Amino acid sequence: MAKYKAGIIGLGFIGAADQVSGDALGQLVEDLDGTHLVSLENHPDVEVVAGSSRDEGRRERFAARTGARTYADWREMVADEDLDIVSVATYTPAHEEVTVALAERGVRAIFCEKPVAPSVPGAKRMLAAVAKAGALLVFNHQRRFTTSYRRVRDQIKAGDIGELTSVNAQWPSGRLGNVGTHVFDAIYMLTGRRAEAVSATLDLAGKPDCRGDEFADPGGWGLMRLEGGLMVTVDAADYNKTPWDTRINGSKGRVLSGGMDLAIEYWEGGTKECTNEDQQGSGMDVAVREIVAWLDDGTPVEPGPEEAVHVLESIIGFHASHSKNSAWVDLPLQGADREISVHMG
Repeated sequence: MAKYKAGIIGLGFIGAADQVSGDALGQLVEDLDGTHLVSLENHPDVEVVAGSSRDEGRRERFAARTGARTYADWREMVADEDLDIVSVATYTPAHEEVTVALAERGVRAIFCEKPVAPSVPGAKRMLAAVAKAGALLVFNHQRRFTTSYRRVRDQIKAGDIGELTSVNAQWPSGRLGNVGTHVFDAIYMLTGRRAEAVSATLDLAGKPDCRGDEFADPGGWGLMRLEGGLMVTVDAADYNKTPWDTRINGSKGRVLSGGMDLAIEYWEGGTKECTNEDQQGSGMDVAVREIVAWLDDGTPVEPGPEEAVHVLESIIGFHASHSKNSAWVDLPLQGADREISVHMG
């Protein structure tokens, strides 16, 4: 019998590896770096016993695949089931309510999708509830858990590309919240620096949100000033056709990233490839293994959830700066800027 019982709230694309849901988004499950269901099932000490979704079709497909109990209301699932791990794979606006309820219920480990929440105060309430309960909260920024990114992070810290001079980031599809969250988090991880200020312009082309008309997650363009004065350029228009490309430039060379694999290119010649060939499973598989290690003996899981909240604050900073004609906005956000809510899917 498995040591830990798990449940999933949100049985869609990334929550339950549901390709029917993926078809509505125009994406393939096989292109993801893991899903909550598969990553939980892949751990020998975890049993997925329950899942909840408002969508009857998703519940039926989940039950047929797993044999787990299903619920139309996540509150009923949390009340009825004795769960050690719960994945929160709902739309962003539900994250706060669900996470706070799970912490108060006594769920020990919460594996939550990103972006964290629509607003910074909501995100802070999530962290406070988890801290009060002594629970673990992990956000699904997969690059934090991949061998290639961890290795390159350590090499940058050791001075492998010299003194950092600038960062350039671009990606297709816009969506600062749902896509930019991964880019910003990866930049902060690799450089070891947080953002101190942003200056930005949103792309208000009006691109429909794939999750429905009630959501709006524009792309945009901007600058971010990180600790130590390191400057980041961002090019992420809604209808951008440029490839996913992040470059961290240093005095000795640069890091090139177009996805989960990276390369270090040296100015004096030579390139070092950094792949995940020696990694067991997906980034989400690694995250689940580290969550279980925390449940077993308290082994720390890095990063802490406050890092994902800083990413959220950076995203909202783009919106705050846009409203001020692209004026620089300092982080952490203050006053009215801190209260901005972005209805990201």
